[in-house]
Amino acid sequence: MRILIAEDDRYIGEGLCAVVAAEGYAPQLATDGEQALQMFHSERPQVVLLDIMMPKRDGYAVCREIRKVDNDVPVIFISAKSEEIDRVLGLELGADDYIMKPFGTREVIARIRAVTRRYLVGLGNSAAHGGEPEIKTEVLRFGELEVYPAQLRARRGDRQIDLSLRDVKILQLLYRHRGEVIDRDTMFNECWGRDYFSNSRTLDQHISKLRKLIEIDAKNPDIICTVHGVGYRNG
Repeated sequence: MRILIAEDDRYIGEGLCAVVAAEGYAPQLATDGEQALQMFHSERPQVVLLDIMMPKRDGYAVCREIRKVDNDVPVIFISAKSEEIDRVLGLELGADDYIMKPFGTREVIARIRAVTRRYLVGLGNSAAHGGEPEIKTEVLRFGELEVYPAQLRARRGDRQIDLSLRDVKILQLLYRHRGEVIDRDTMFNECWGRDYFSNSRTLDQHISKLRKLIEIDAKNPDIICTVHGVGYRNG
């Protein structure tokens, strides 16, 4: 899922790119309003993060242009402008949310997950553009664990578990190939992207965190099992 980040402060922009990439999204950075619009039309992102104060065109103008052609794609303003009138204007222009600087990475991730859930459900759980399904509607069942990909959530009994997009991709891959061994390169290509430079530590750390979320006993997993020297397998 592609996320367009329009931010003229390159330090903040690159930091946001790193945050959303870690969640499993594909970030694309624009450093001014005109570039943001060009990238929106050419790349057709599924989520847009917009700074307000940008060169050439401000975030308000970019949002207006986006809403002329797409009323559904989630738009989140990220800005140091904290007056209530600024937030109201942003929402009246069709933004889905508004985050004030300075912000924490957890807040950004939570807001993105929230608008992503609404968007996927509203689209019937298919990709926004190009018709490629990215998140399926089916419920994935791993014993007592139920995974709801379009909601980026899982449930075990009464316990609700929030998942990242990458968590969902990993679980979908394991579910499609139940009982089969998935080698590490395949998991990187499918869940991180073919352009991602694979690193065993990155994969192992992510699997470890995911196990802590979904396994009854993370030290003795039965959903994501390690096949030493090869990769992972469900069951």
